[in-house]
Amino acid sequence: MKYLMEFSHNGALAISIIACFLAQFIKIFTGKEKRIDIKRITTSGGMPSSHTSFVTSLATVVGLVDGFHSTNFAIAVVFAAIVMYDAAGVRRAVGKQATILNQMLEDLQHGKIIQNEKLKELIGHTPFEVLGGAILGIIVALVLI
Repeated sequence: MKYLMEFSHNGALAISIIACFLAQFIKIFTGKEKRIDIKRITTSGGMPSSHTSFVTSLATVVGLVDGFHSTNFAIAVVFAAIVMYDAAGVRRAVGKQATILNQMLEDLQHGKIIQNEKLKELIGHTPFEVLGGAILGIIVALVLI
């Protein structure tokens, strides 16, 4: 029970979770369709990157609390860099592959009934979306610390 109490009082974790949820909430208003879409609150991809917001707010809090010279800050920055690279690189490439595969499915379906589900195309982030998540995460950490 003691560990649960300590966990619930972890300010760095709370601020990071708030930054992540705020990014997900903002996605409701930033879709390509230019309309409010409540379903986007649970999806990956899009503006801003909640993954990036999550890790940059954590790194910012660690830097403010432990010092920007600390080993903990260095660990948080490296962790954040890996997550942001993955969000903009690997996951973005997977999204592009999904787009191509979905187009192939459409092409095959002309004249044939094929019962296949389309792959999710919005998986990764553009560098701009990652930057947006980074800025949001830092701002949330600075405001809430």
